[in-house]
Formats: sequence, structure tokens, C-alpha cells
Amino acid sequence: MQSQPPQNRRARIGITIGDPAGIGPEVALRAASSDEVLGICSPVLVGDASYLVRWARIFGLTSGFEILPAGFPIPSPEKLPDAAIIYDTANLPEDVDMGRDSAAAGRAAAGCIEAAARLCLSGELDAVATAPISKRALALAGYSYPGHTEMFAALASCDDFAMTFFAPSLRVALLTTHVALAQVPSLVKRAGLERLIRLLDRELQRYGFDRPRIAVAALNPHAGEGGLFGVEEAREMLPAIDACRADGIEASGPHPGDTVFVRASRGAFDIVVSCYHDQGLIPVKCLSFGEAVNVTLGLPFIRTSVDHGAAFDIAGKGRAEYGSMIAAVRLAAELHARRRQER
Repeated sequence: MQSQPPQNRRARIGITIGDPAGIGPEVALRAASSDEVLGICSPVLVGDASYLVRWARIFGLTSGFEILPAGFPIPSPEKLPDAAIIYDTANLPEDVDMGRDSAAAGRAAAGCIEAAARLCLSGELDAVATAPISKRALALAGYSYPGHTEMFAALASCDDFAMTFFAPSLRVALLTTHVALAQVPSLVKRAGLERLIRLLDRELQRYGFDRPRIAVAALNPHAGEGGLFGVEEAREMLPAIDACRADGIEASGPHPGDTVFVRASRGAFDIVVSCYHDQGLIPVKCLSFGEAVNVTLGLPFIRTSVDHGAAFDIAGKGRAEYGSMIAAVRLAAELHARRRQER
């Protein structure tokens, strides 16, 4: 029988640098060298080492980073250095035009994601926290993924996954993600909602929620008002919720969207299913901008991310706020610890 690792070992948390033309390298470097992150885990920056070292000097981060060439195994937890490691992807052969989308930047960002997924799947990383990418740069590089979530799912061969957001007083899961608002009603279907509720129940239990209280936000005002303002609630949503409840899942709704999020923030529910992107993200960011963390549930490894974009307007200027990156790393370490306890 394989011996179990010590319960107090430091988690190896990968930190991808995101789009190199945005603020990703800055927030990744600042977070990885911060006392807050070094005190809770062993950070492993995943990105081009020469590029990161140059920006570390520019930002005055002189504490030093240990560079590990790509292909070399990440040390076991007991052999990790006190400083952050840079896992060198060596994938920025040309200069990056800061603050602009480019195919070169998109390829580099995608290469970091691919390396991080590979390291998580091999067990060399315990989790990964990602800095922001540019979806346009990713497309210019020839990738068709709308974002991190779908790309990680494809790399992990995972068909059942969900984009969620964890904030101090509110958790939200998205039924639909990056689609036009006009398309949302046609995508609110019983099968998809039932699948998501079951996924949330299963995944949240892995992280210490004994019987997750899952609330579903209605699509239409006043939850359709008995069909006066829409039929999706009665035709698609209620049957999905009832089917899950019949199997012992504590799901409820559809609840009017104008009240369910504040009720959840006050402790009535553990997570809210949002029908569309902004329905869920507006309350999360109003309550906890800079503190909320994007979590991809359903993957075979833990993946968290910041709650902001690449911020091209301030890229390379040393003004990026990196609190969200610290929050993403902290939650990754916490979820890793909870998962170990469940095991």
C-alpha cells in the first residue's frame, strides 16, 4: 500500500501568468512573492522565465525566484525551496507589445494553461490558480475556446463541469456562460439544469458541504409570475429541480432573481444557480469585487482564477491590484486541504 503524505505538507499551487501583454505577469509575480502566499503554499509560476525575471526586476521584486526548466519534474513537497519556483515554459521568443492583443501572446498564454493542466494531471501540482487571459488573443492564436474553463475541461477530457464563483458571502454557479443574452432562453433546458444541480451537489460535498443547499434563480421577473412573464420556469426549471429533490438533493426554486442572491449572501443557501452570466456576476462583483474567485468545478484537479480581466490599459505600469490573485491562491490551497480531509 502506498504511504499517505503528511497532513501538514504544503500544497504546490501553480500560478499561470495569463496573457503576457496584460497585467497577468504582474499580479502573478506579486502574489507569488507575497508573504500571504508563501505562508500558505509553495507557489509555482508557470510561464516564460526570462520574461518573468525581467518584469520582476522592473517591479522591484528582488527576493528571487528559483527557475525550473520545462520538462524537469517539480520537486516533492519536502524538497521544495522557500522561494517561489518559475516553471519555465520558454514560449515567448519575440517581444510582446504590451496592452495589445496578438497571436504570440495568445499562444504563450495557451502554452501556460496546457503546461499547468499537464502538471496537475501528473500530480506534480496540487492545484492551479490562473491569471487573466485575452479571449481575442487566444482566438488570434488559433484556439477556439471561449475561455479558461472550456480549455481546462478539454485538456482534462472532462464533459461535466461548471463555472462557479466563490465570494466571502456568496457562491454562484452559471447555467450559461459567454453567450449572447438573446440566446439564453433557448439554453435554459431541464436536462442542462438538472445536470448542473447534480454536479454542484456532488462537488460541494467533496469540499466539506454535507448537504449543499442549492437555490436556482429564475430566468424571468417574479419567476414568471405563473406564466404571465415567461414559461421557462414551469416548463423547464421546476421539473429539473423536482427531479433532483426526489433523489434527496436539497435544491429549491426557481426563486425570483431580484431577491435570491441577497438571501444567499445572508446565509439562506450555499450556492445559487444563475441562468446567465451577468445575472450571477453582478451581485458577486457588487458584494465582493477583488475578493471573489472563479472556480471550475468538475475537473479532476482544483482550478481557481481571479475575478478580473487582463486590464490592457494598465499593463506593465506597476499599478495592478493583485489581491484577487492572492484570494485565488488562498482558495486553491483551502480547497486542496478540504479535499484531502474528505479523502
